[in-house]
Amino acid sequence: MKKGLKVFLTAAIVLSAVACSTTSDEETKNKDTKEKVVETKKDTSVPKEYRNALHKAENYSKMMHMSKQKIYDQLTSEYGEKFDAEAAQYAIDNLNADYNENALKCGENYKKTMHMSKARIYDQLTSENGEKFTPEEAQYAIDNIKGDYLEAALKSAKNYQETMSMSKDAIYNQLVSEYGEKFTPEEAQYAIDNLDE
Repeated sequence: MKKGLKVFLTAAIVLSAVACSTTSDEETKNKDTKEKVVETKKDTSVPKEYRNALHKAENYSKMMHMSKQKIYDQLTSEYGEKFDAEAAQYAIDNLNADYNENALKCGENYKKTMHMSKARIYDQLTSENGEKFTPEEAQYAIDNIKGDYLEAALKSAKNYQETMSMSKDAIYNQLVSEYGEKFTPEEAQYAIDNLDE
């Protein structure tokens, strides 16, 4: 009986070893990732609160493309994550983020979904009440957003026409206004010229 059990256990171990050696590359990557996460969690030299703050910061950077300042504010906000200043600063100091790319993705989103002009995107990216990117990060975004702003101006003009029943002159003024959309005169004129098409 003991000999039969020993043979059975040996066979089970061999089958298990064979099964592990035939895992796909994806499973191996997933296993490696899980092991790294486990290793990080075992690292007790960094308080769990700090590691949690870093994890949240990574999510904000990867999924929402936030600026460094906005991530810090979100981590410490009474209405956000409520981490203390030290945990949030640890997260910011140890976050491996490309803030130029975050600014670019954020800027592209403003152009695509809100049909903003170049100047308004820059203002929104750098605003204290907006995205809080540095001027250099915002300029990188502006310099690398693909395409022209003619279509954005046209879509913005159509929105004014449809939702606010504005005249063409009023739409033009709103498009070029320093307090409005901040499109160039050429972009605004393109929009007006193509408004009824």
